[in-house]
Amino acid sequence: MSVIERVKSGIHGFDELVNGGIPKRNIVLLSGGPGTGKTIFGWQFLYYGLTLGEPGILVTLEEHPVQVRREMNAFGWDIRKYEEEGKFAIVDAFTGGIGEAAKRERYVVKSVDDMGEFIDVVRTALKDVKAERAVIDSVSTLYLTKPSIARNVVMQLKRVLSGLGVTAILVSQVSVTERGFGGPGVEHAADGIVRLDLDEVNGELVRSIIIWKMRGTKHDMKRHPFEITDKGIIIYPNKVVKFSRAGVAYE
Repeated sequence: MSVIERVKSGIHGFDELVNGGIPKRNIVLLSGGPGTGKTIFGWQFLYYGLTLGEPGILVTLEEHPVQVRREMNAFGWDIRKYEEEGKFAIVDAFTGGIGEAAKRERYVVKSVDDMGEFIDVVRTALKDVKAERAVIDSVSTLYLTKPSIARNVVMQLKRVLSGLGVTAILVSQVSVTERGFGGPGVEHAADGIVRLDLDEVNGELVRSIIIWKMRGTKHDMKRHPFEITDKGIIIYPNKVVKFSRAGVAYE
């Protein structure tokens, strides 16, 4: 039996749910509604990798790179040093290169509708930093405009990421009431699916996480509570969330 190479997430409590870490080269779809903590999860995963000497890239499709750096810094995750050392890169797929700040970005996707250009810029950034980790936030932006190409884009991304030995998180936005994971065909292309939820129970918002699938490893099948702190996400693998008419119970 070959030993599975695993990537430590840096998310407190998460690795216990996937038998010690995400199998290397897995493409994980991180799905959830607004405000569930998907972006923070991605940042935490990347920054932890940097502290272990594992370079990474963040492809930002929904936020200005300047804002991303500022918000990451608020958690104590200062990425500028790693950017200067060539171990981390932000791919700006948000501004289209418009604006003074955007002109200073090194990796810019001029047109997100041009999938060839998008994949090329991502591939260049991955190779330049010799990335071992990547986060794309969010893939929903890619397929909201063209749902028919969603699977194709994700498959192309998967080929590039896997080919370069990268372990990646693809953030996927779903509406609050949606049961799925975001986009037809995208679920099938992913090696893992993790769902973050924010549910209102008796007038209180409850955060929870559940792992729907993870290729190459056994994984936990229960719903667990988590919280977002000023140091990032903390998951409680020893507690299970159960919803009922009476409210929410933790076991």
